[in-house]
Amino acid sequence: MTSSRRPPQLVVETREIEHVDDLLAYASPDEPLAWLRRGDGIIGIGSVGGYERGPLLPAPADAPSPADVWRRLATTAEVDDPVGLPGTGLVAFGTLVFDERSSATSRLIVPQAVVGRHRGRSWVTRIHSVGTDLEQPVVEPTPYGPHWSATLGPGTMDPPAYQAAVRAAVEAIRAGELEKVVLARDLVGTIPAGADLRRLVRALAHDYPDTWTFAVDGMIGASPETLVTVSRGVVTARVLAGTIPRGTDAHDDAEASASLAHSDKDLGEHRFAVQSVLDALGPHVSHLRADPEPFTLKLPNLWHLATDVAGDLADHASSLDLVATLHPTAAVAGTPTDAALDAIRRLEPFDRGRYAGPVGWVDGDGNGEWAIALRCAQIGAAPVRRYAEYTDTIPVVAHAGAGIVAASDPESELLETRVKFRPIVDALA
Repeated sequence: MTSSRRPPQLVVETREIEHVDDLLAYASPDEPLAWLRRGDGIIGIGSVGGYERGPLLPAPADAPSPADVWRRLATTAEVDDPVGLPGTGLVAFGTLVFDERSSATSRLIVPQAVVGRHRGRSWVTRIHSVGTDLEQPVVEPTPYGPHWSATLGPGTMDPPAYQAAVRAAVEAIRAGELEKVVLARDLVGTIPAGADLRRLVRALAHDYPDTWTFAVDGMIGASPETLVTVSRGVVTARVLAGTIPRGTDAHDDAEASASLAHSDKDLGEHRFAVQSVLDALGPHVSHLRADPEPFTLKLPNLWHLATDVAGDLADHASSLDLVATLHPTAAVAGTPTDAALDAIRRLEPFDRGRYAGPVGWVDGDGNGEWAIALRCAQIGAAPVRRYAEYTDTIPVVAHAGAGIVAASDPESELLETRVKFRPIVDALA
């Protein structure tokens, strides 16, 4: 469904089922739809429609936003949901581009079925359009395919080119053109056609259980950064900016954490990111509050400076509305936003696609969980099955970036991208 068409009327039915031990086993091996954290989450099966916008489907100037399209679709749906947990009822999975000028496609996918689990309770939701004969998918676990591996190598921007881009960014910052810019570089590779992509999702979920592990339209990753969560009128976000690798032993690790917590460069970068979130949420949220000082967030491979933000929804904005308001934050673009985007377009010799864009889910009431697509890879440039029909391999591209400020050192920023690549590189290998 495109935004110019009248959305189909959907019929939605959610029912509680016996405990599901492994949600991911219900996902499609070649086109998984997944949103997982600490074993809980939702899995989508099939597709009954949604929203798609990209270079092949250009939007007219007066085209409704994804939030408007979703609101219209949700308003007409007939929902029977006695379970009433996060992720029940009408749900769409989403992956949106980082830059509106991207040649990639933003998508909301309404699955034909959803299997979910939340705090010990499991359910299945079935969704169909009125007046269609679309066959309902089978909702049962399927065995995992064989293990596979892939190797990523330098893409359009190799390490020397990245360091040169960092130097150019620092010069622009010192010249007063902007205060901060986030520069990324890319790695590319291939995976075997027919690979069970659930293996990649499973590896990320196992190694990084406290992150949002996602798979939407071939975009697969494990993001530590919440863009925004809306749940029954409460809005929360977690801002990450400022990074240092973990130490090699307990002593080095403690020193690394302390060094990050007192780094003027990283604290300054973090303040830009927090303020951008507060400024964006302010018009929509009352009693908005943030931690006065960041804390150090420990992940398996690095430390982040982190700040939690929370407040009460003050209007009728949905999670998708807030996504549009927040994105791109200073944590993934820079400050000021327009100047940072111009610098990214000038200094990065590639299209980010959905990397660093919003990824997550939204329900019929506008609640949802959205992360920033980090520590991830795009599998294929189109639905994966199309590649499997014609080639023996499927292309893969991954990105990682670092926040550049006046005090940035090119070698240190390159090291930061290497650390951030580790989750997806290790999972692919």
